[in-house]
Amino acid sequence: MDRPLRVIQWTTGNIGRRSLHAIIGRPDMELVGVYAHGADKVGKDAAELCGWPSPTGVLATDDITALVALGADACCYNPLWPSIDELCTLLESGVNVCTSAAWITGGKQTPEDRERIEKACESGQATIFGSGAHPGMTNLVGMVLSGSCERVDEIRITESVDCSTYESAETQRAMGFSLDPETPGLAESVRRESEVFAESAAMMADALGVTLDRMSFDVEFTAATGDSDLGFMTIPAGTVGGVMGYHRGWVGDRNVVSVGFNWTMGEHVVPPKPLQHGHVIQVFGVPNMRTVLHCLPPKDWSEGFMDLGMIYTAMPVTNAVPYVVAAPPGIVTLADLPPVTGRVALA
Repeated sequence: MDRPLRVIQWTTGNIGRRSLHAIIGRPDMELVGVYAHGADKVGKDAAELCGWPSPTGVLATDDITALVALGADACCYNPLWPSIDELCTLLESGVNVCTSAAWITGGKQTPEDRERIEKACESGQATIFGSGAHPGMTNLVGMVLSGSCERVDEIRITESVDCSTYESAETQRAMGFSLDPETPGLAESVRRESEVFAESAAMMADALGVTLDRMSFDVEFTAATGDSDLGFMTIPAGTVGGVMGYHRGWVGDRNVVSVGFNWTMGEHVVPPKPLQHGHVIQVFGVPNMRTVLHCLPPKDWSEGFMDLGMIYTAMPVTNAVPYVVAAPPGIVTLADLPPVTGRVALA
């Protein structure tokens, strides 16, 4: 385009503030609005909310009507979970949405809610796209690796990390950590909480040219052998200190895509498989392909590792804005867009 893209940042939490910082720094984007979920952030300059060194003049608000009236080209939508009402409001007004909020294809939504999103896209001639680190970037790498194979039998992606630096007790408990491994319904609860991984598996299967007959989920909980105090939460001995699970897609009796996690919390747990401290991406076929993505700090990095991980999660979404604005209306995925790239810092 012959002008910067006008962008709204929606929420300024762990991921949103990294997205906000990146938007302000890009010459091809103009920050025009910021949605604040918490009342304590309303009225604050965007720079204060993300650590930018100079004021932007853009103040955070919780007035959705005013944000929609800005006529933005796109919105970086980064709450933990999506609100169908909010998404429809943005899309119906013609605002393209790039989100990290547990969205890849919309497959985990009810048929009624997914239809609402499709109709909102059609009404506003707008597009919605979801990504992140995992799911998101890892799926893209898996699909790219499969391009080196004459035959693909399975793509398997595993986030294999110690989650202790992710300081969100609510999120960690939702995944079973610190709970009794025998808690009734725990496996089903974890399946629901991680269902966006199933969406990404289905997306990869579609890119491979196969139609899945069914999805399955398996999970194994490992009890901690001692107490761990992580500051933001504790993992008592005997409670869940490790979770390993996979969402698997099947064609007949063949498992063709698997997306999952091998997570630990605290010092007193030995997972079923040793941690790889990154994203293990494997393509089984001819030939077999394997890589491990490690998210590592640059030499001058002074912030915590959690901040680095939040950048890794936010940027596949933020950097996709120009591609999504240019895409046709509707729900699009990584399999539909050109490769999403970052930008070289020239100043």
